[in-house]
Amino acid sequence: MHTNPAPNERAILAGFPALPGMEDTLDELGLLADTAGAEIVGRVRQRRESVHPGNFLSKGKTEETKAAAEEAKAKLLICDEELSPAQVRNLEKALDLRVIDRTELILDIFSRRARSREAHLQVELAQLRYLLPRLAGMWGHLSRTGGGIGTRGPGETQLEVDRRRVRQKITFLERHLESVEVERRTQAKRRMEAVRISLVGYTNAGKSTLFNQLTRSEVLVEDKLFATLDTTTRKLGLSGGGAVLLSDTVGFIRKLPHHLVASFRATLREVESADLLLHVVDAAHPAREEQVQAVEEVLASLLERDVPRLLVLNKADILPDERELELRRRHPEGIIVSALRGEDRERLLDRVAAELRGMRVPVRVECVPARWPELLGLTARAERVSEEHGAECVRSEWRFDPRDLGKLRRAGFTVEVLDPFAGVEE
Repeated sequence: MHTNPAPNERAILAGFPALPGMEDTLDELGLLADTAGAEIVGRVRQRRESVHPGNFLSKGKTEETKAAAEEAKAKLLICDEELSPAQVRNLEKALDLRVIDRTELILDIFSRRARSREAHLQVELAQLRYLLPRLAGMWGHLSRTGGGIGTRGPGETQLEVDRRRVRQKITFLERHLESVEVERRTQAKRRMEAVRISLVGYTNAGKSTLFNQLTRSEVLVEDKLFATLDTTTRKLGLSGGGAVLLSDTVGFIRKLPHHLVASFRATLREVESADLLLHVVDAAHPAREEQVQAVEEVLASLLERDVPRLLVLNKADILPDERELELRRRHPEGIIVSALRGEDRERLLDRVAAELRGMRVPVRVECVPARWPELLGLTARAERVSEEHGAECVRSEWRFDPRDLGKLRRAGFTVEVLDPFAGVEE
């Protein structure tokens, strides 16, 4: 892989193809480059029917880009697509610039912003997975052509060595992360007795700000992409009593490298095991609908079950009135809030409590008084509605997640579902 963007390194952006919304895509690429420390001094937009396997830019656009780079004294070209080694090599030769693609830029940002040991391992694994299929292209200029005796050049020999080393390191990292995942699963089992909610959403949608305001925490908040890489979990009190575990997770993005999704799968287990997802959206962003779709696509690749979602349209404090009316019509199921306004946070907590209540079924449980403490130990995730203690029997009413009823019955408790239309899973 290339040397990462140096601080204040002057760079030009290149987008392909020129489709509706590409300006937003290049704006986002510019934010990524800014997060990595580069200074954007130009943009190249290209219209082509298809990308040539050896040349990302046409001859005319290559000449235009070279002239723009010389005038702006740029040293780096950042392309908004994933490039092949041949495309990178040909561009660098034609432009006399370093060339990186969107995937390499995102990997670089993750590498810089990783804080925990686990995040560093995950990023390194993603980088190696990205690098492995590109080794042949990187060594192509040293390999001899032809076949037969005497044609095994130094490039091919070194390529085989490099591939073996990269594969060995990938295997090592995968095993290390497997042990981390076992530890996470152990932690998850300890948390099974609590209702879990995860904040998900596009990067820079305001998840960490909302998390801090709701839990009175101090998770890092920056107006940059991917400020949060490590999942943070805190206890959150809900209106009407009761508490849940709230997790802040890494933000998603369009064209999120699949290497990262695979490597961060252990971190994203919080999303997979959540009872409710709060999909936080930057309601003031002009490309919010595309961002919502991008997040849903990543979630679809992660989740093996349909986890309930609540759409949280954030940053209402900077939203024009006419835009808010449009959002209410377009997303009647969502809730419009500002993480910075206390009354909005209270409305959100009320809505979360209502969503959780709607996911539960009303039940009546009967047991002898001696087993009441045992029953309480199995109801940490439930909402207690009432209880009546008698000399021979304790009658209580609850609202339970349908998935939790089986363990009560297996423990020998008498359970009656009060809503005959509730779908109960055991």
